[in-house]
Amino acid sequence: MSVPKFSKLSLALAALVGAAVAVPGPAAAQFSDSYKFLEAVRKKEGDKATDMLNEKGSSLINTRDLTSGDSALHIVTQRRDFMWMQFLIGKGANVNIRNARGETPLVVAANLGYIEGVELLVQFGAKVDEPNSTGETPLITAVHNRNIPLMRILLKAGANPDRTDNSGRSARDYARIDPKAETLLKEIDANAKPKPKPGEGTKVFGPK
Repeated sequence: MSVPKFSKLSLALAALVGAAVAVPGPAAAQFSDSYKFLEAVRKKEGDKATDMLNEKGSSLINTRDLTSGDSALHIVTQRRDFMWMQFLIGKGANVNIRNARGETPLVVAANLGYIEGVELLVQFGAKVDEPNSTGETPLITAVHNRNIPLMRILLKAGANPDRTDNSGRSARDYARIDPKAETLLKEIDANAKPKPKPGEGTKVFGPK
């Protein structure tokens, strides 16, 4: 029986590949921790998630799924889980983190019409005008869905009704072309924060 012959180069390459597979590096270890943490969040394993956060701290709280880009806060917002949202935010979760679709947790909550989640995220500093990858802001989403309570929360938090999406239309524009335009426009006019007039910005004291 003949024995196949391999060149020295082939053997060397095989040895290098084998070593890379056999010895996991820090990146592989981090991926493993990230996966386990996000799985614990998905399965609502509070004790496990808490233990991992206490051990790994801030390096884990904002880890993201390799495929979707979803963070733990995205995951719990998607399932409307108020208690888990509070828990993660309390542990330092970034309320403005984006997933692979360019969505922040606030965008996710707005898409769902999840009022309590929107209020919580806004309370802890979510940027109300952050859009998704198409430029659609939470306020534009609220107008599309004719969600008056959501519009009111976002407008009172400072959402800009004149910020445009990638098509060049704003929440105010979409409200105008809606069959219920009068109701939506009244809500915008009643709750949108007025734009500062020229010269009415932050005053600067001292010599000019």
